[in-house]
Amino acid sequence: MPALSDVIAALDDLWPPEWAERWDAVGTVCGDPDAEVNRVLIAVDPVREIADEAVELGADLLLTHHPLYLRGTNTVWAGTFKGRVVHTLIRNDIALHVAHTNADRADPGVSDALAGAIGLRVVAPLVPDPADPTGRRGLGRICELDAPEPLARFVRRVAAGLPATAQGVRAAGDPERPIRTVAVCGGSGDSLFDEVRAAGVDAYVTADLRHHPASEAVQHGALDGGPALVDAAHWATEWPWCEQAAAELDAVSERHGWGLRVHVSRTVTDPWTTHAASAPADGAAPTTDTGAPN
Repeated sequence: MPALSDVIAALDDLWPPEWAERWDAVGTVCGDPDAEVNRVLIAVDPVREIADEAVELGADLLLTHHPLYLRGTNTVWAGTFKGRVVHTLIRNDIALHVAHTNADRADPGVSDALAGAIGLRVVAPLVPDPADPTGRRGLGRICELDAPEPLARFVRRVAAGLPATAQGVRAAGDPERPIRTVAVCGGSGDSLFDEVRAAGVDAYVTADLRHHPASEAVQHGALDGGPALVDAAHWATEWPWCEQAAAELDAVSERHGWGLRVHVSRTVTDPWTTHAASAPADGAAPTTDTGAPN
């Protein structure tokens, strides 16, 4: 079995820390570099349920997309939920490693996995990494459908391709608008509206769309034919990366003869748990149902 330091070196080859945004907190949070690694669990969020799942699985390493301490800390006291995660992992000899925006920027990266989950063909990065001479790395992806389909059908495609959440998938735009070209960004993507508009795509799939940026994007679109917006749950848009990462780590393990057992958590850690459709106000038209709820 490989040492943790060997596995971490392989993870850093897949998702180099220098690709992360400067504000990010990626890399190894806890773990003994000399400890042997046999079983790995991959998940989006390093929350208590996932730490407990890693213990139950007998994992030696937990790989997550989201950092545990994004803004730093001066305590790992077990009276806090993050401190309890650290104590649980260390007490059970489980290392924690994070690949966040370095995995977003990678090729393949988080947005490639999102595109694949909803049946899109990737054409190029939405925001190319200027340090990549191949022009393949970067944030987000510009994609295509094999044939155009109405926005309402496309939203159902997105809902069917992503794991189920209470939020489901919502869209802004004419339900009959034909969709052929699509920009995607796993996770929070409203900071990339300018790049999406410049790309001239028919729709934009991302998460965490806020009222004012989304409203302004829709108003811009009414003037210049900008994209329809498709908003899914943050966790759901990033979970496909877990399966992609598992396949990449499996390939590394096979190449080195490590025999790692790599598992993907199916635990839903999206924070929202219940959804009810709004009833139309008196005299108002009912909300258009663009697809089965997730």
